[in-house]
Amino acid sequence: MSTGAVPVWIEHNRTWLLAEFARLSGLLGVEASAPEPRHWDCEAPPAIETLCALFELSRFERDLLLLCAGVEMESDLGEVCGRLTGRPQHRCPTFGLGMSLLPEPHWNALAPWAPLRRSRLIEVEPGFGLAAAPLRIDERILHYLAGTNRMDPRLERALHSVDARAPLAQHHEDLVERIASEFDGRLAAMSLHFHGDDPRAQETVAARIAERFGCGLFVLRIEDTPSPGPDLEQFLALWSREALLLPACLLLAWEGEAPSANARALAERVPSPLLIASRDPQTLHRLTWRHDVSKQAPAVQRALWKQALAEAGENAGSPRAPHSLNGSGLHSPLDEMLDRMSEQFRLSAETISTIAQAAVATCRGGAGKLESRLWNSCRSVSRPQLDLLAERIEPRAGWDDLVLPEAQLAVLRMMVSQAHHRMTVYERWGFARSGRRGLGLSTLFTGASGTGKTLAAEVLAHELELDLYRIDLSAVVSKFIGETEKNLKKVFDAAEQGGVVLLFDEADALFGKRSEVRDSHDRYANIEVGYLLQRMESFQGVAILTTNARTSLDKAFQRRLRFTVEFPYPGAVEREAIWRRAIPAETPALGLEPVRLAQLNMSGGSIRNIALNAAFLAAAQSRPVGMAHLRQAANLEASKVERPLAELETRGWE
Repeated sequence: MSTGAVPVWIEHNRTWLLAEFARLSGLLGVEASAPEPRHWDCEAPPAIETLCALFELSRFERDLLLLCAGVEMESDLGEVCGRLTGRPQHRCPTFGLGMSLLPEPHWNALAPWAPLRRSRLIEVEPGFGLAAAPLRIDERILHYLAGTNRMDPRLERALHSVDARAPLAQHHEDLVERIASEFDGRLAAMSLHFHGDDPRAQETVAARIAERFGCGLFVLRIEDTPSPGPDLEQFLALWSREALLLPACLLLAWEGEAPSANARALAERVPSPLLIASRDPQTLHRLTWRHDVSKQAPAVQRALWKQALAEAGENAGSPRAPHSLNGSGLHSPLDEMLDRMSEQFRLSAETISTIAQAAVATCRGGAGKLESRLWNSCRSVSRPQLDLLAERIEPRAGWDDLVLPEAQLAVLRMMVSQAHHRMTVYERWGFARSGRRGLGLSTLFTGASGTGKTLAAEVLAHELELDLYRIDLSAVVSKFIGETEKNLKKVFDAAEQGGVVLLFDEADALFGKRSEVRDSHDRYANIEVGYLLQRMESFQGVAILTTNARTSLDKAFQRRLRFTVEFPYPGAVEREAIWRRAIPAETPALGLEPVRLAQLNMSGGSIRNIALNAAFLAAAQSRPVGMAHLRQAANLEASKVERPLAELETRGWE
């Protein structure tokens, strides 16, 4: 029986129940109207017969359950039970009544371990002896017997179903075939654990496997796990029942941190089939078969993009998407964009399909370039949840805002170029064949404060069209043992989705040198640095470390950094260029002399502070920004950094 039972079956099932109720009335000594002849010509059996087969009910248990259903559906049957038990107000059968009037009775029919109570098909009203207690059928079972097979409302709030038709990568489809073959006909023996960084694919793989066995799939999130005690016991009883009635498989989704004790307790006790999905492999006492279900390598993701765009173009009635992907060595703009997306973002096959469908549909009416739509959609869905651990900076600065020597600018442009051509070098030219460790773009920016390190990171993020996240070390570093690594894991795991540039400002506080172990604090501090070394090497994205003290960094980081850029203190020529950029063109100014201003020996960051403070001084006087305002602001900045200004530095600032 399914939730969408056909009307013919429903009518036949109703007739069958009425005949059963009439038979029970006769057993209770009441002459009932003659039921219609029993004739069953539907392919699916009556609900009561299916229920008896699922829970292995004896004839007596079957009749007792039907009697409880009959008093709910047939008022006459309820009146008879009330009269026979001497409690007309209850109108419910009792175990004693069933033992005395129903055929083949046995005392263990209502034992706690017997099907009627173990699976909560019948409820025994408390406050009475077992033989005299009124019996009521569970509402879920009553609806099932009437022909409606829908999940118990007590579970609906915590569980959600998964569509098995969602797209999958070929590797994951092959995994479904292999598992279905290995467990052919042995659903009860199946306990699977899917681990990896693709939770959407894990759910789809699990749903397809369940579908192969004629089951639906329902997911329980870790935050919805019932706590030990009555809640857990009720969940186990109700789910064990639902797994048979629907039928269905349960997937425990353990995203984020390691599973709690509650989640582990549930996993150990849920009857098979059991499926678990988590990012990291987990160890349980019960036997489970582990399978890695992670997002695919860039080359595979590119193939998924091509397939998804071709299908989207066909569905939209537009041949543009598939035809713009050529098979030659010459790349179209869309080809180049697919290269960048496949290397930059780590997306599931389902997400790729959804983005492709939406992008092609919105571009049909001239809503924008397909390439831009695809990139912005990837960037949006891949934006990690780093709000508690990082500050998102909207990258607005461009190359013209950055004043650096040509050598440093050349390195920064090389970083952008490498980010754009990773697909060619890593995949087509085979550099990723031996592994992807060390293939991320990790860079060290070193130099005095205010020399443009953070600004350069913003320029790179703007050029790469990515979000810039500055890691808040106060939120990451913890005095509690092991907490810093957990926080860092959250940062890197979220950033692995792509679409971001990680900025570790003042990185020497986090990436400092390992020291000689004198006590437990030294040992755990070294463990933190060691963990960072491993994650930096395995990180596939763009990470920028900034420091004012390069020598304080652990030397082991040097090998794991692709680039090192020294940001020199600006000379007179650079300071003049910074001054010309420091005051916007819209700002009213009078008599400003960048050459004289460049005499002030301060960093670019200090120059920007001076320009901003001078603008406020001028605005308060309703006058254009002049050299006198800048001199006053320069004195303020000098006092802040406790450095007296030489007369030569501000000579002529009148």
